Amino acid sequence: MLKIPTVSPEITVVIPCRNEELNVEKIAAAVIGQMETVCADFDVLFIENESSDGTIEAIRRACARDPRVKAIINTRNFGQLRSPTHGIFQAKGRAIIGMCADFQDPPELLPEMVRRWRAGTDIVLGVREFEKSSPLHAAMRDMSYSLQRRFGDYPIIPHATGFGLYSRRVVDSIRELNEPEPFFRGLLVETGYKIETIEFHRPPRAAGESNNGFFALLDFALHGLASSSKGLLRAPLYVTFFIGMACVFTLLGALYSMIVGANPRMWLFATLVEGQFGLLFLFLGLLGVHVRLISDRTRGTPLVLERERINFAPED
Repeated sequence: MLKIPTVSPEITVVIPCRNEELNVEKIAAAVIGQMETVCADFDVLFIENESSDGTIEAIRRACARDPRVKAIINTRNFGQLRSPTHGIFQAKGRAIIGMCADFQDPPELLPEMVRRWRAGTDIVLGVREFEKSSPLHAAMRDMSYSLQRRFGDYPIIPHATGFGLYSRRVVDSIRELNEPEPFFRGLLVETGYKIETIEFHRPPRAAGESNNGFFALLDFALHGLASSSKGLLRAPLYVTFFIGMACVFTLLGALYSMIVGANPRMWLFATLVEGQFGLLFLFLGLLGVHVRLISDRTRGTPLVLERERINFAPED
């Protein structure tokens, strides 16, 4: 007979999901299978972020099959920063593992993460080995890391997506920061607690399609630099990106003019004007982001609003 989860299990595995109908039950079974090899007292918490497929029904089946599987159903899509962080904050484990539902974070690494935590490490992060991607995505990723290293208050760990284990005191420290749009993997570094990494090769998705398109990744990169932004106040940062692309185009035009013996003066003048506007919009965007942060902290906005909880004790 399965042991009913205690109020405070040793480990809670938090799995955010949106449109993961084909993966939910499989990832639950895989995680349970791995955790049972190292831990007798654990639970699994799904946090569902307004799926348009049968993800909620799949979660209900997983919860009905095993009382160690719990779920939080959000009222709407609260984004890829707020919803996963809320799930981590609601976890009861003395250590919390965060991972994706699509098998790109290998469940096979969970036992090693638990062993390192028991040995005294507060944060154990999975770090992807080099993966082949489109030139545009690779350039965007490298630019994001470069900007963060140069201008961020603290460095993030390259190729760490947040997949990992965090001790209870790390999670409590991040909660006290009261970030309205928490860039969690950056906040892990900001806490200053000891971090160990485990390299892994990221496998392809088991099923379904990724929710992270080009603009989702661009948005995530901007959050890493500016901490958070929202609505129209984010628009100047997007304008900066497109002005930067225009600068590259006009510079190429100037180079072509010099190669064919034409006068590149107008091309260079256009590049100068575009660069000035790009810097203007960049600083306007960052200013707007900080204004929004002040507003959100004053409002005390919750990370998410919940519609339903499944398999939680009444006192939870």
